[in-house]
Amino acid sequence: MKIGLYFGTFNPIHVGHLIIANHMAEHADLDQVWMVVTPHNPLKKKSTLLDDYHRLQMVHLATEDFPKIKPSDIEFKLSQPNYTVNTLVHLQEKYSSHEFSLIMGEDNLKSLHKWKNYEVILAHHDIYVYPRISFEAENLELKNHTKIHLIDAPVVEISSTDIRHNIKKGKNVQPLLHHKVWDYIDHNNFYKK
Repeated sequence: MKIGLYFGTFNPIHVGHLIIANHMAEHADLDQVWMVVTPHNPLKKKSTLLDDYHRLQMVHLATEDFPKIKPSDIEFKLSQPNYTVNTLVHLQEKYSSHEFSLIMGEDNLKSLHKWKNYEVILAHHDIYVYPRISFEAENLELKNHTKIHLIDAPVVEISSTDIRHNIKKGKNVQPLLHHKVWDYIDHNNFYKK
């Protein structure tokens, strides 16, 4: 089975994340997309990052109606700080029959050469890249690499940061969130302080 790994803090997960994940599951040669919730780094200031469990629960709520999209807490079990290359090794050992790929925006591809052991990642894993409005693929050095696949996905510029700020200001953000995610946020009074 070919799995696309879509990493993020998902603080909160919004419809933009779902649009990208679903597009990759339906239009790239992937069998499933796993939404990998990135744990809180204990060495960093927590600020507005919700507990790992709450962010994972929101991903569960947002994806339960999408059979090709699955939440993953795989990084919760790995020592911190963690690197993507370590997660990939761990997943390959745990699920040896699966083939794992990465899903990222053009902005992340631009800095991929700064990632720990990025050459190892590129040697063993495909990377599916979705467009971002603020970046031009023409300027990306790695875009012609055989493991890089630029996917003509919808350009979605929705920001979890903006959603949190607008909730704090009392603005209506419901159209930007899956209704179950909005209910969970509202019920728990998240992001209001």
